[in-house]
Amino acid sequence: MNYDAQKQAQRYIDIWNEKDAAARRAAIDELCTENAAYTDPLVVAEGRDALDATIAAVQQQFPDFVFRLAGNVDAHHDLARFTWELGPADAEAVVIGFDVAVFAEDGRIETVHGFLDKIPS
Repeated sequence: MNYDAQKQAQRYIDIWNEKDAAARRAAIDELCTENAAYTDPLVVAEGRDALDATIAAVQQQFPDFVFRLAGNVDAHHDLARFTWELGPADAEAVVIGFDVAVFAEDGRIETVHGFLDKIPS
């Protein structure tokens, strides 16, 4: 594999923070394969359109929150896992989770499996 997992994970987090719809979609198209899929306990998004719609919905639900990587990315072969946080920019995270990304041979994301470790009650 010829990709930098830390860089790709940060680019992925940046997409979740991108509010400009056209810029977000362009970033998704660049970073993710055509049939990219995202699955967590609350949603299954198959394909770039569904991923884009999922991110837009999360931004609508948490308009003043930002995603951030929490720590280093752990990667081997075509897999990377990373912890992320979601909350106000200057405050403690309200949501914490970790994702496992599967990369295609060209370094683009094929699949992300998301897990939620802390969610608001």
